[in-house]
Amino acid sequence: MPTCYIETPLGHAKIVGDDDGISSVSILDSKEELVEVIPEALLDCVTQLKAYFNNELQHFDLKLNPEGTDFQKKVWNQLKTIPYGKTISYLELSKQMGDVKAIRAVAGANGKNPLWIIVPCHRVIGSDGSLTGYAGGLHRKQWLLNHENEYKQQTLF
Repeated sequence: MPTCYIETPLGHAKIVGDDDGISSVSILDSKEELVEVIPEALLDCVTQLKAYFNNELQHFDLKLNPEGTDFQKKVWNQLKTIPYGKTISYLELSKQMGDVKAIRAVAGANGKNPLWIIVPCHRVIGSDGSLTGYAGGLHRKQWLLNHENEYKQQTLF
């Protein structure tokens, strides 16, 4: 399956997909060889990710084809409804899914999201406002939330 690696402000990202859609986008802790020629099937994804990091895009419009259970895909689709710059709690996400008692299952599906940033699992936080587990690391989750915050700190001088 076509794969490429791109540089982002948070490290190298791996993008995998084909004509059926993007199947995964993940952030890596290692540096992979960057490619100069992006496979055609991944070009829109690369372009949109770069626009996101340049504050030029708030909503991704890509054909997606992640692997997962029906329940996971339902959770991932719900995650896509969280507006840019906003957060919700795992409890609220469970309520939106129709079953507050499914909070652990919802959190588990959230944690298995294969589409980093595109399906914005980083926008889900603890009920007390704390940053909870994030596959890419809490420092990246904080960076993403700060990046999307409309009230960015301006320099005083």
